[in-house]
Amino acid sequence: MLDPTPYRELFPITRRLAFFNHAGVSPLNTRAVADMQAFNELCATQSISEYRPAMGAMQTDLRQRVASLVNARSADEIVLMPNTATGINTAALSLPLRPGDNVLVLDGDYPANIYPWMNLAHRGVLTKFVPQKNGGLDLNLLESRIDSHTRVIAMSTVVFATGFRNDLVAVGKLCKERGIYFVVDGIQSLGALPFDVQEAQVDFLAAGSQKWLLGPIGAGFLYVRSELMHELGAGPYVGAGSTVDGMNFLDYNFTLLPTAERFNLGSANALGQAGLRASLALLQEIGIERVAERVLMLAGVAIGDLQERGFTLSASAAPEHRSGLVIP
Repeated sequence: MLDPTPYRELFPITRRLAFFNHAGVSPLNTRAVADMQAFNELCATQSISEYRPAMGAMQTDLRQRVASLVNARSADEIVLMPNTATGINTAALSLPLRPGDNVLVLDGDYPANIYPWMNLAHRGVLTKFVPQKNGGLDLNLLESRIDSHTRVIAMSTVVFATGFRNDLVAVGKLCKERGIYFVVDGIQSLGALPFDVQEAQVDFLAAGSQKWLLGPIGAGFLYVRSELMHELGAGPYVGAGSTVDGMNFLDYNFTLLPTAERFNLGSANALGQAGLRASLALLQEIGIERVAERVLMLAGVAIGDLQERGFTLSASAAPEHRSGLVIP
């Protein structure tokens, strides 16, 4: 079992608070703060031509770390994003959806994975809500709502309002069998619980860094399955960073990159990315499996205590549905 004592020292807030709100915004750790301060120092003392190589190396390392975190095939399937909603919008607006298609979402899911699909109504794409059962996904109910026009299933790894961990491996299998795109919001579990995009057969996975990934607000990523790339459009926006010859500014060669970097518009929040890289390095130093063991142990203690006090939980307390969120 993980001894958290040496790592707790990296979070100064714990000197005065028992912090319980990672589902909202986590406090920053001192390693992330130090790396962000070091990046600011570079920006203050060097020109962009001098610190660009260091920034590029940091971003490359971050994409490789994200790829390892979610078991992507390579860093080419990862593009850095400012938040979850930007990633989900990128998926919604790059997929080849047509009038009459529909998207299935879980009722009660967070708006970041609802509104981007509702926003397609003007294109004739319908968003259909699947009711929750016991605080989360009922696979049989989901399957019953699929029809011949269902092109996308979009949902979160963990329901933000109940803490229910959805069985996304089963959903991914269902999507694969039916030829349906699978889009996942991972922000309420990544960093706390393992997730494997290959095992769950995910097409897109988006997450910001400010919750269980312990990073700053305004940094995140999008995973895009490489085999899907040839089916995708440019997405909601394009910039020089989206193209194969982006630094040749006046050639106007509008050939999109064959990797997830086609969704990279150009200048990014490198400061936030430096903080996320440091936090992800910390989590991977500890090991996500060890983190998950600790998180689920604490969740079990909280569940037992609440039940003894007569509280009713928002979601099923079955071990397979538990997460880091315990909500009475």
